[in-house]
Amino acid sequence: MSGRGKNYREASEQIDRLQLYEPKEALRLVKDTSYASFDETVETHFRLGVDPRHADQQVRGVVMMPHGLGKVVRVLVFAAGEADKIAQEAGADYVASDDEWMKKIQDGWTEFDVAIAVPEMMGKVGRLGRVLGPRGLMPSPKSGTIAPAEDLPRLIEEAKAGRVEFRVDKTANLHVPIGKVSFPLDGLVENFAAMVDAIRKAKPPGSKGTYMRRITVTSTMGPGVKVDPIQAQALEVGF
Repeated sequence: MSGRGKNYREASEQIDRLQLYEPKEALRLVKDTSYASFDETVETHFRLGVDPRHADQQVRGVVMMPHGLGKVVRVLVFAAGEADKIAQEAGADYVASDDEWMKKIQDGWTEFDVAIAVPEMMGKVGRLGRVLGPRGLMPSPKSGTIAPAEDLPRLIEEAKAGRVEFRVDKTANLHVPIGKVSFPLDGLVENFAAMVDAIRKAKPPGSKGTYMRRITVTSTMGPGVKVDPIQAQALEVGF
């Protein structure tokens, strides 16, 4: 732990690195060991028993956090004509409707957190894959972010309320925020339970053996706390 600051070392001393904690106790420790001067994000990290190199072992999905994420979510909608008007009235932060917007994003502008598109715009949006894809911002049917104009109000509302997309990375890990350290403990536990349930339901057919191998929860600046995967999967959603 050399090179770590005094606050981090003191926080780490409160955690048994060899213990697998019950989820609620783990999240309590995350709150107790948070020391930053800002409201830190609570993060979950999952090590999964999949090989992402194979198409039948991809893990991705969407989950609605019961208590939101405690952050302002900026939503961009690719829409034109009547869909443009619907998106603006529904509260979209940005509506990309013309070639000027496409060029702006192609040049690297990505100051938004969620991108939604109507099907009619995907011919243009598809050209932005090199910019949006690596950032996890590309609208897709699997994530439910391509939808007809009449569904835009619901999708925009969900995105701002705590709709989270997740996708396994090339090292078989998932990294997902579940709230802020200022959240009540029970709120964090319920968000965590919803996240675990969504990942469990997204188990791919090609996964063999133990699926959830390791789970760690942490705050932005704080030390990680290991969670018992068996107890995590036993949590009831919406308890």
